[in-house]
Amino acid sequence: MDDLSRFCCLNPDCPDHGKRGHGNLTVPARYGPNKTRVLRCSTCKARFSERKGTPLFGARLPAQTVVSVLAHVAEGIGTRKTARVLGVNKDTVTRLIRAAGQHAEQLHDELVAFSPDHQRSPVR
Repeated sequence: MDDLSRFCCLNPDCPDHGKRGHGNLTVPARYGPNKTRVLRCSTCKARFSERKGTPLFGARLPAQTVVSVLAHVAEGIGTRKTARVLGVNKDTVTRLIRAAGQHAEQLHDELVAFSPDHQRSPVR
């Protein structure tokens, strides 16, 4: 049995959109060499990849390799050295960095939109 509690429907027109662990998702299929799950919402019948909306979407590498690439880059290791150490193409490293950066930017914008206004205390 697949644990789908972390996922939610990504269809903005669905009444269950954004509701995690709501019980409306099933796994009708898997695809690719990593057996990525296809999720289906029983409410609106939408189908989408479990990786959609993440830096892993479109990556053909195993999730562990993608995480390793991003961890190396976060530690300040260069693109070419990361590619050599992990045995991936330097263009793949660059693509993953861009995808992670775009994802982080979108997440930041979403969180800032919901953050409360801070009342600054007067400087004395």
